[in-house]
Amino acid sequence: MSLRRSGRIGAAAPAHPAGPVDPQPAEQSSAGPRSGDYSRKRRAGRKFLARPARPGPRPALTGWVRRPFVADAALATALFAAATAAIRHSLPDRPWLMVFQVALVLPLVWGRRAPLAVFGVIAAAALAQWLTDVRILPADLALLVALYCVAAHSDRRRLLLAGAVLETGIVMFSVRWTLHERIAGSLVSLTALGTAAAVIGMNMRTRRAYLASLEDRAVRLERERDQQSRLAVAGERARIAREMHDIVTHNLSVMVALADGAVFAQQRSPERATTAMQQISGTGRQALTDMRRFLGVLRDDEPDALRHPMPGLPQLESLAGQVRAAGLPTRLELDGDPGLVPAAAQLTVYRLVQEALTNTLKHTPPGTSAQVRVACSADAVSLVVTDDGRAADTTAAPGSGHGLAGMRERTAAFGGSLDAGPRPGGGWRVAARLGLGVTAAEEGAA
Repeated sequence: MSLRRSGRIGAAAPAHPAGPVDPQPAEQSSAGPRSGDYSRKRRAGRKFLARPARPGPRPALTGWVRRPFVADAALATALFAAATAAIRHSLPDRPWLMVFQVALVLPLVWGRRAPLAVFGVIAAAALAQWLTDVRILPADLALLVALYCVAAHSDRRRLLLAGAVLETGIVMFSVRWTLHERIAGSLVSLTALGTAAAVIGMNMRTRRAYLASLEDRAVRLERERDQQSRLAVAGERARIAREMHDIVTHNLSVMVALADGAVFAQQRSPERATTAMQQISGTGRQALTDMRRFLGVLRDDEPDALRHPMPGLPQLESLAGQVRAAGLPTRLELDGDPGLVPAAAQLTVYRLVQEALTNTLKHTPPGTSAQVRVACSADAVSLVVTDDGRAADTTAAPGSGHGLAGMRERTAAFGGSLDAGPRPGGGWRVAARLGLGVTAAEEGAA
């Protein structure tokens, strides 16, 4: 009494675009096509939105702090003003001291860009000061600042070179301009000042490298978190798609077969047509119940989730009754104790049998019969679904659609295997075995 359609097993659904579709208007407005400037702005906006977010909010900095050159120039200006104020009483008699002041302080403006070169220029100015017998000036502090720049912005080899040059200058200064009994104290104090400048610079460089590594680590962790979130979302979407495919495809196939049978019998046997329509109504209600049950599991606040448990091995008999009513004689054999099988494995077995019978119902001619054998044990559960029909499309490749791919994914989640293909004597066979030990998901978590 049923009229079933032939086709490829597990036929692929119509392809959908992989990403979001940018809606375009069917017609351009009366003002004309969009300008190229607008398109460029739109593409720039998309690129901006696609950039990864920073690990945290950046502190609001003023303009002169953001620009190292401006900050160094401000520091050099402040040092020059302080040094000039300290020797303002000597400038009328020795105005040429300003030349040394400028030569010692001015190079600090480029202290971050070329620290070793700046230190060399300041050291040369200090050597000229020593050769011309100009005693210590306040601007000589620029030597310590330059050494700090070398320590903070150069490698250790250059720092050692600059430290050796500074220590040579300290010895030359102490020997020439310090009393004999105070040479040792001068050497120790000036060396301590140089060491302090170098240590502070090295600490700043280490802190800056540490902060850069923290920022890079935060960016990598954020990227990995986003990737894990996308993978979790993709896995959940695949699981939902499999459940929806099993529920909708099976029930719609049964309803279509029953509707075809009712149309065929409405003239000759109205009673059988009425029975078929009642079965269609019952199948539709069952589909709605399955959908409500599935959505209730997804939503924690759904009260029906506890009142409607997910289907398992006890519901295989009602499943076989549905396909029998649709015109596919089905025999069910259940061996072993279903109580040994966990609820998740029972749901997987139910979905595998449901998908196999749906494929048989859709792709075999009338008169086909099916047989389902399920064996349960404490270690594994196995199932075999066979039919004696021959699909109209004999060139269909096994596993070419989404149905068999979903069945393999369900089986692989329990560390099992699935074998689906034509039987030597005609018909189709689906065999699967699910291990009840450690699942693949638990192995990955371990």
